[in-house]
Amino acid sequence: MTLNLLVAGLLFTPLAWAVVSLLIGFRAGRWLAGAGMVLQAGVTLGLVWTLTGQGGFEYALGDWQPPLGIGLRVDGMALTLVLLTTLVASACGLHAAGYLEADRPGQRYFWPLFWFLWAGINGVWLAGDIFNIYVGLELVTLAAVGLVALSGEPPALRAALRYLFAALAGSLAFLLGVALLYGAYGTLSLRLLAEAVQADGTGSAALALMFAGLAVKTALFPVHAWLPPAHGIAHAPVSALLSALVVKASAWVAIRLWLDLGPVLGSSGGAFLMGLLGTAAIVWGSWMAWCQTGLKKLVAYSSVGQVGYLFLLFPLTFAVSDRVAELATQGVMLHLISHALAKAALFMAAGNLIWAVGDGRIVSLAGAGRHLPLSLFAFGLAAVSIMGLPPSGGFTAKWLLLQAAWQAGQWGWALAVLVGGLLAALYVFKVFAACYVDKASGDDFHYPPRRLDLMPLGLAVMALGLGLVAGLPLHWMGIGGAP
Repeated sequence: MTLNLLVAGLLFTPLAWAVVSLLIGFRAGRWLAGAGMVLQAGVTLGLVWTLTGQGGFEYALGDWQPPLGIGLRVDGMALTLVLLTTLVASACGLHAAGYLEADRPGQRYFWPLFWFLWAGINGVWLAGDIFNIYVGLELVTLAAVGLVALSGEPPALRAALRYLFAALAGSLAFLLGVALLYGAYGTLSLRLLAEAVQADGTGSAALALMFAGLAVKTALFPVHAWLPPAHGIAHAPVSALLSALVVKASAWVAIRLWLDLGPVLGSSGGAFLMGLLGTAAIVWGSWMAWCQTGLKKLVAYSSVGQVGYLFLLFPLTFAVSDRVAELATQGVMLHLISHALAKAALFMAAGNLIWAVGDGRIVSLAGAGRHLPLSLFAFGLAAVSIMGLPPSGGFTAKWLLLQAAWQAGQWGWALAVLVGGLLAALYVFKVFAACYVDKASGDDFHYPPRRLDLMPLGLAVMALGLGLVAGLPLHWMGIGGAP
């Protein structure tokens, strides 16, 4: 009975919050959201305690067993990501409660979309079959598109439509792959598929289609064009949610499919291609970030570059030694977590800086170093992990990837990691250089409430401290101990 309540709390309670929030409006929704965040944190900790006591388990909703029922896979990796979602979503929700203007049209839809998004992401983390992964991704996509369009202004609507069309194309490819796998093996359960798949053309074609769809949803180069406009035009807490969780959900599905099915259905050519696209994303996204004149566009293109590191998993885990595969998996999962924390902090801190100067251009940040030290400190602390500097989680993740590439003798991926770090330093210091230019007009900033700085600062500290305790989440996820 307790387990039923905990699972319902993760998946169905956010849906109930969404419905109630739609009825009460934005202002009252803030109070409901606070109660909901506390409840979600309690449910997450309850499941963590349960998992600690009995280890990972599979759970069938309503006792309908696979292949007909909805199966959930509750293990250390899934619950680590559920905990990450609780931390990041709560910080973004609290930031939005003070950042968004309650009286503006359309804002009343923020909380319903926020809760739908949270439910969908939890569903993706826990889903034990590929169809319900698809359902979760669709719920996440529709909520994310609505959040991008929240302001109702023409640029936001254009960016949201562009996002929607790209996501629908990705969904179609993914669903075709699901249909092929079901037709070939008669099941949608990932566990049963991992046992049944054979190296054949149908399975490989299905996996290729699913990866193509996920690449679009993850904004992997060169199908990334929807991401910078969407993340750049959305409200800062929305951009934080999109980059930290929405993009990571589809990337995680690609990682999980590869770890479960890739050893049988994958190919050396496909693994190399994914690594090549990841490398191109690192270089192109980081370079384009440096070229931007707008602060949020810079952070958005940074997301394109940072996503590329996740796809180095494919060549570094295919037909290599177990040790190399373990190092690569550790590095990629640690990067996923550290980047989620740091990028959410970066977007919220950028939103605070834009609030203060009243302009999204980087050149308008002149004087921020003197008058907005806390906002800039939060931005810089998050950027430490993005650049991969010690002792941050980003540094440990990239160090693990470097070790994997070194031991595998695949020097190209190691070079991509190093070049990406240097380019990240360039665009981060471009922002700081603008902030420390003296402003002739003096102090005419609109200071954001102090509580808005606390949200990004807290996440940035977590991203920084993650490198010091990296062995704990890796051990909890079942992919090794201290690196």
